[in-house]
Amino acid sequence: MIQNFHLYVALSGHGFGHLAQVAPVLNAWRRHRSTNRQLTVQSMLPEAILRSRIAGQFSVVPGSADFGMVMADALEAKVVESLAAYRAFHADWEARLTWQEQVLRDARPDLLLADIPYLSLAAAARLGIPALALCSLNWADILTGYARHEPDLADLRAPMLAAYNSAVAFLQPAPSMPMPELRNAQPIGPIAALGQDRRAEIEHQLGLSGDELLVLIGLGGVDMRPPLEAWPKLPGVCWLTPPVWRTVRTDMPSWAGLTDLPMVDLIRSCDVLFTKPGYGAFTEAVCNNVRVLYVARDDWPEEPWLSHWLLEHGNGVKIDRQQLAAGELAAPLQELLAQPLKPPLSPTGIAEAVDWLERTTAVAARSGSQRGIIRRE
Repeated sequence: MIQNFHLYVALSGHGFGHLAQVAPVLNAWRRHRSTNRQLTVQSMLPEAILRSRIAGQFSVVPGSADFGMVMADALEAKVVESLAAYRAFHADWEARLTWQEQVLRDARPDLLLADIPYLSLAAAARLGIPALALCSLNWADILTGYARHEPDLADLRAPMLAAYNSAVAFLQPAPSMPMPELRNAQPIGPIAALGQDRRAEIEHQLGLSGDELLVLIGLGGVDMRPPLEAWPKLPGVCWLTPPVWRTVRTDMPSWAGLTDLPMVDLIRSCDVLFTKPGYGAFTEAVCNNVRVLYVARDDWPEEPWLSHWLLEHGNGVKIDRQQLAAGELAAPLQELLAQPLKPPLSPTGIAEAVDWLERTTAVAARSGSQRGIIRRE
């Protein structure tokens, strides 16, 4: 192992699910030999969010290497706007690639891990930097789910697929959507952070009686606020709401009033997670033994595989957007609570991903990947 091995992480800012996949892997990887492992994270996610999930010291490089899909809210993609954005992105491909190459030259990493900006993978390939991809989806197949009849779809997907296939491996943590055109796909187990049960602290800080049904509302990293004021009050139910929603109802306290409680501890400590279909939300709920009430997101191409996995391994009930708007949640909650609680699932994908990082790190250390960067300067 070379001294001060430098891992560079290119992380999508399209919601928090990508961070939920990468952070447990990075934390486990660095625990092996934290003294000689330098970490840099390139992402448009807020730095405070990154540091709340990734332990230890690391540098942050702001800069967007992907945008995923342009979203109307947490549930609905803007397809026309997304297609226009992809066409503009690829029309300027060489300039964007040159920018990302220079960012990597400046950082001088030994290995790149992408979840899942394909621009970063393409730049790493041109510079001779070994790379791994890790994600339950890829943007080429997500775009196909919305635009399969567009005449220029193949041209848009070509550089995306070439970049994804350039990686040493594309790790697909369960549950992943099918990715039939990836030649380097490597399925692994689920990835999820495990929290601590701190229910007693939550009840004390919020002044609860202890017999409430505690429901944590988290709709992901894309802003969306239901009309909570119009929801009927459900006796015995306490909704724990995001601070930015500024709720004033006594049965909907904000989690801003809870001190020193990471999100994964909140999930582990509640009875129900109320969310949208998303990788981090589903795997963290199942692995922390928490029931899930979720809002339909039927046009999202990854959703069928997420929902099937949740219902197979955990406890979940789906509602539609009309029920969300009206707060018609009493019956779905009763249905959810009537299900026998399944045992928690182990997040075995963390160790598998760390093993891939270790093996690829060893290869990169022997080959001296920085010489590839120097050679192109």
